[in-house]
Amino acid sequence: MLKEAIYHRPKNNFAYAYDEETLHIRLQTKKEDLDLVELVYGDPYDWNQDLGGWQVTFKEMIKTGSDELYDYWFVEVSPEFRRLRYGFKLSKNDYIQYYTEKGYFDELQTDDVAYYFCFPFLNKADVFNAPNWVKDTVWYQIFPERFANGDPSIDPPNSLPWGSTEPTPTNFFGGDFEGVIQNLDYLVNLGITGIYFTPIFKATSNHKYDTIDYMEIDPQFGDKETFKRLVDLCHQKGIKVMLDAVFNHSGYYSPFFQDVVTNGEKSKYKDWFHIRSLPVETDPVPNYDTFAFTYMMPKLNTENPDVKNYLLDVGRYWIEEFNIDGWRLDVANEVDHQFWREFRIAIKTLKPEAYILGEIWHDSMPWLQGDQFDAVMNYPFTTAVLNFFAKSTINVTEFTNSLSNVLHSYPNNVNEVAFNLLDSHDTPRILTIADKNKEKVKLLYLFQMSFIGTPCIYYGDEIGMTGEQDPGCRKCMEWDIEKQDLDLFAHVQKLLTLRKKYPEFGNGGDFTLIKAEDSTNFLIYAKTSNERTIYFVINNSEETITTDHSFAKSPSNLTNLWTEKSLGELPTEVSLSPYSFLIYLEER
Repeated sequence: MLKEAIYHRPKNNFAYAYDEETLHIRLQTKKEDLDLVELVYGDPYDWNQDLGGWQVTFKEMIKTGSDELYDYWFVEVSPEFRRLRYGFKLSKNDYIQYYTEKGYFDELQTDDVAYYFCFPFLNKADVFNAPNWVKDTVWYQIFPERFANGDPSIDPPNSLPWGSTEPTPTNFFGGDFEGVIQNLDYLVNLGITGIYFTPIFKATSNHKYDTIDYMEIDPQFGDKETFKRLVDLCHQKGIKVMLDAVFNHSGYYSPFFQDVVTNGEKSKYKDWFHIRSLPVETDPVPNYDTFAFTYMMPKLNTENPDVKNYLLDVGRYWIEEFNIDGWRLDVANEVDHQFWREFRIAIKTLKPEAYILGEIWHDSMPWLQGDQFDAVMNYPFTTAVLNFFAKSTINVTEFTNSLSNVLHSYPNNVNEVAFNLLDSHDTPRILTIADKNKEKVKLLYLFQMSFIGTPCIYYGDEIGMTGEQDPGCRKCMEWDIEKQDLDLFAHVQKLLTLRKKYPEFGNGGDFTLIKAEDSTNFLIYAKTSNERTIYFVINNSEETITTDHSFAKSPSNLTNLWTEKSLGELPTEVSLSPYSFLIYLEER
């Protein structure tokens, strides 16, 4: 028993309130080291000296996954009086240890609860509560300048004909809100239930991450009346709307920053930014903090009370006036935690069911403790699925190790609303990453739609658009049906239909790895609820693979979800062609 590898802490992703009555507890141990782990727990005030002191209960923990180094164990308990002291009984062959906050013991200690880990009280206010609707939402990311041009009369000067040339960092094609409105039925037909817009506020660039005025829509997209009509129509069609908040930095031509450029030390806004010296200089390196080293994006000082109040007003304004459903927070990790705490209070006071999503590319637990964000963009998921399905740079064991690490990095109720993307305006498109292998892209979508979290499709991917790194990934949406990949569209559409029809397909089922073969990159996993199990069988290789149906508890009771055919007595073996899949439904 390698004690150095055993880890628990009574907080964060290792011990948390899943709801108002239920605690989830996890333990990390060395991979394949222990035979059995049991939770030893009880109410800290439940004493009976005649029966040996503190009264405890034992409950077996289940192994929910492994990565390269560790096994992860899980148990769910509902303490009667919402308080708990607990430890772990660890078994390896005939060797038993009791792991507590005070270390390891050969015998169970019942003379003092101070030995044990403590969950003092399950307070309702401490339960992580993300909006329930997010769990069932499939997002569609729209880069407004490139989705559709519905009103040429408001095109920016020197706009180019739609799709007439490749995108550059500076060209414009006239995408606008009217274009989105005209194509909402396309999104409904696909099965989309949420739109994430990259920035729509007044700015000089085509991407709008260099905000000039947070209270005004960029005129190339339309006016506020048009945007309100867009949001209302989305809601009528069952589509939520999330906007992009760029609060880490403004644009160089923001009136606040321009006041500093013009007036220097006399500017009342000089403390709105992180300026190291005055006057303002942009070359060779800006003498003020920026996003990266981009002089066009000066970093805002969110610790300044005036800046804070202004940005909180922005967050409230677009909810109060336009009833948007969420905020995606750009470069969220570079903004101070206190600002995000106050931002959450401001937004949730207005609209408790608003979704607050942070852009963070690394371990995000400090932002996901119920006082700041509801979720983050799940880039570790993105990296794992792209490396396995699109690039074929890792084998199935490395892939499942990565997934296990992703799932055990956060509480389950955080994972259920994680924003699972495959690509975006910041990355090459998935068909390009997959070297234009459409069958690989189909597997990517299958896995994305059947994993835990809320999936997002980048506009145009569903019809086979390609594109390298920015600006190549920001092409004009292809609306010529003759140039659209309708087979890929139908594939994504069917996946979204299945996800909506069967809760287990998405967040209504627990994810379980059943089989993973490195030699063939063959993968079987299940999504299980009390009512049914859905099995996913994937051949992510260039070879035909033959398998049996021993993974199912009741093979004769399976239905092929893709063909909707009841299988009855299955053949002993089934073949999967290269980069193909099977989906089976097993009813209880």
